[in-house]
Amino acid sequence: MARIMALDFGTKRTGIAVSDELKMIASGLTTVNTPELLDFLEKYFKEENVELVLVGEPKQKDDTASAVEVYILQFLKIFIKKFPEMPVKRIDERFTSKMAFQSMIDSGLKKKKRRDKALIDEISATIILQSYLYE
Repeated sequence: MARIMALDFGTKRTGIAVSDELKMIASGLTTVNTPELLDFLEKYFKEENVELVLVGEPKQKDDTASAVEVYILQFLKIFIKKFPEMPVKRIDERFTSKMAFQSMIDSGLKKKKRRDKALIDEISATIILQSYLYE
């Protein structure tokens, strides 16, 4: 059985989450510096069976594309060339960073840990994956 992976792409860091093999549970995997992302994915795909990659689609409140969308599209062109057999699906990621921050508060994380932007990116990727798994 294969996993589903979600990416919360950012120009500096990308949060990554994966499902279990039964595709029931979404878990944060890590946060990777974006320039190292393709190398990380190549290694991960060799070690784990991934059947689908979800990539967050950031939109403004008025439904227009966010400024980072240009960079995501550039990344996706390279990704598709490097991993032509890997299906990619875009998922609306509006408010995932706010939801991630709120979940950190709700879980009782101290203020210092809530400032960890890498953790917010990883939780955001998990929320993207959860929204797909539970739709």
